[in-house]
Amino acid sequence: MADTMQFDLVSPERKLVSVPVREVRLPGNDGDLTAMPGHAPAIVTLRPGMVVLLGTDGAQQEFAVTGGFAEINADSVSLLAERGHPREEVTQEVFDEMMHDAHRAHRSAQDRREHVGEEVVTAAVKLLGDMQALGSHIGLDPNSATVPD
Repeated sequence: MADTMQFDLVSPERKLVSVPVREVRLPGNDGDLTAMPGHAPAIVTLRPGMVVLLGTDGAQQEFAVTGGFAEINADSVSLLAERGHPREEVTQEVFDEMMHDAHRAHRSAQDRREHVGEEVVTAAVKLLGDMQALGSHIGLDPNSATVPD
């Protein structure tokens, strides 16, 4: 079994990274998980959180994602993020935009509760909580974003 796997991370705006890695830590909707070479094939829905790469040289890279999907295979992980940024690019201003979008989704779900169902409202509440946790984790203020009317 090889000791590396290919990792690709793309968002709608750009290709963020394409590198060989030893390990990928993912914020899965059903819990965090680690993919390593030889992993069983899986498709994972992601929640907002940090994607952590352990490179072949032992160096670690981090990327903030707001959600998306990861396709895991024995020799690769391909991640399509709803929105993604290298950790060093996530300023308070960028994070405030991400929080504003989460608040907007939450408000929309609440306003359309009778049309979309309680599951959608619950998912929007979880999204908002996960975004707040992401900001706190990286040392940003999750309460500084303006809440849409």
